[in-house]
Amino acid sequence: MIRELDAAGAAAHLPDLAGTLHACVEDGASVGFVMPFSPAGAEAFFRDSVLPSLARGGRVIWGAFDAGLLVGTVQLDLEMMPNQRHRAEVCKLLVRPSHRRRGIARALMQALLMRADAADRTLVTLDTRSGDGAQALYAACGFDVAGEIPGFALAPDGSDRRDATTYMYRNAPARAAP
Repeated sequence: MIRELDAAGAAAHLPDLAGTLHACVEDGASVGFVMPFSPAGAEAFFRDSVLPSLARGGRVIWGAFDAGLLVGTVQLDLEMMPNQRHRAEVCKLLVRPSHRRRGIARALMQALLMRADAADRTLVTLDTRSGDGAQALYAACGFDVAGEIPGFALAPDGSDRRDATTYMYRNAPARAAP
């Protein structure tokens, strides 16, 4: 079950959100963090960065639930500069390794894209480690490759390896003015 969470709902699920992030980073997901990465660090990210943005209305977050446990999440960042009011950014698509290959990531992306369309965000952008399985998922969701930047991010395993990042975008037709 996919559900949009408000700030209070996300706060109530903070341990599960942090647990999902931590499990994904431990499994090698390139989502901005490197090992060693503690569960407390994962919780601090959501508490200090995500929740305030949710409370301001600048971000939307979804949870995917299995038997009451949050097993996946994605965020839509709506806090853009004034000349980018037509744009939003996908952030932190995460599915616990134990729940992958079940269509959860695709369902989360569908919810996000429907919300972006409803908010008249005709351009949705994201970045992903080049060659990851997520890149194929994003392409299947209608995203095109804008380009690749070599050596963009340190590897999540904590080594000195620098991975390339692929920037992707999805254009939706602008709605006619009322």
